[in-house]
Amino acid sequence: MVFLKDWDDFEVAAESMYLQNPSNCRFTMKYVHSKTCLLLKITDNVKCIQYKAENMPDLKKIERFTSNLVGHMASKE
Repeated sequence: MVFLKDWDDFEVAAESMYLQNPSNCRFTMKYVHSKTCLLLKITDNVKCIQYKAENMPDLKKIERFTSNLVGHMASKE
């Protein structure tokens, strides 16, 4: 498991991972109350990348990213 520090790196890596193998890709989001952070994880059974969001501006970026990912999932391509 690899934790990426930069949001842009995580977003690009996660989207490309999903586009390469959409049938095996899983995305999870978990809020850890004791650490007051949101953990994002995407895996395709071969590699796994994670991102830890600890501040409020990241939430807008996460919302945009998840809507983009759901858009890919709902498209026919």
